Amino acid sequence: MTGPTSTTSSPAIPEETLADLAQRIHEWARELGFSSSGITTPETGEHARHLKNWLANGYQGEMDYMGHHGDKRYTPESLVPGTERVISVRMDYLPAPDNPKEVLRNREKAYVTRYAQGRDYHKVIRKRLATLASRIDEAVAGYHHRAFVDSAPVLERALAQRAGLGWIGKNTMLIHPKAGSFFFLGEIFTSAPLPIDAPFETEHCGSCSACLDICPTQAFVSPYQLDGRRCISYLTIELKGSIPEDLRPLIGNRVFGCDDCQLVCPWQKFSNSTREADFQPRHGLNNSTLAELFLWTEEQFLKRTEGSAIRRTGYEGWLRNLAVGLGNAPSTIPVIEALKQRAEHPSDMVREHVQWALRRHGL
Repeated sequence: MTGPTSTTSSPAIPEETLADLAQRIHEWARELGFSSSGITTPETGEHARHLKNWLANGYQGEMDYMGHHGDKRYTPESLVPGTERVISVRMDYLPAPDNPKEVLRNREKAYVTRYAQGRDYHKVIRKRLATLASRIDEAVAGYHHRAFVDSAPVLERALAQRAGLGWIGKNTMLIHPKAGSFFFLGEIFTSAPLPIDAPFETEHCGSCSACLDICPTQAFVSPYQLDGRRCISYLTIELKGSIPEDLRPLIGNRVFGCDDCQLVCPWQKFSNSTREADFQPRHGLNNSTLAELFLWTEEQFLKRTEGSAIRRTGYEGWLRNLAVGLGNAPSTIPVIEALKQRAEHPSDMVREHVQWALRRHGL
């Protein structure tokens, strides 16, 4: 959450000036590396109702923060009083060249979700949004602007859909017809009454159910409805304790996040490779073996994940996830030896997952 704020009363500015400003905002967004942008009102409508039902079903698991903040998550004007418009932006993150399906097929390799292989997107996008907010502030004084990047109770996908950046697919991801879904979102809440863009009304999933069918843990209760407690991204990132044993074999070699429901989507053929150097893979995270990552010391983990979203899981969570991956890997010498080296790890959680993995190999 960042950006300049002006708290003086809103000036009366001609509509043509605001229209010109909106056009300049889109141009500035492109100059700053955003793939596209849109402007909408702060209402979330049916999306708010959907989230309330999702929370009522307990699909958030341990993600208690999803239910915090009262109505601020549903109503942007409650989060930032005086909000008249929301500027939504997206930024592509898919590395190039990339071989995600090849890594998934090689069970000795570690699969890290594409968004987490480079620098933490929060840092990259937050800085760009701060610059965009500053340019708006310089262009028209008297309005306030506040930027967010997945760091506050904001229904990002809902606002992006309403701003014309795509539709929400059956896999609950925002999908753009010319860019797939491998992109980040960010927002600027502003009190400036800018002209709005047309929402993306048409849903283009049709009868396709590829994303629902491919899910390794069958986390989709129905189209557009994900049980977070079974999602591999939740299990390997958000869950802080032991991973349920019945789900471990289904996780395969996915050690931080999962992209299956995106990779299989037909619209991904239009995905664009990122132009951002910060989103390129670091420390071989796009093509490393489970065994080599499992043998990282805590010092190596902290050094090699500095500025990375992977830090979110912590070192013990990292080892837990890798132990599960090694338990699902072929019984090769590197796999067995790596597990044996961690068999007496001081963490009860890590040790329990290592023992499970060794039993999977008959040891």
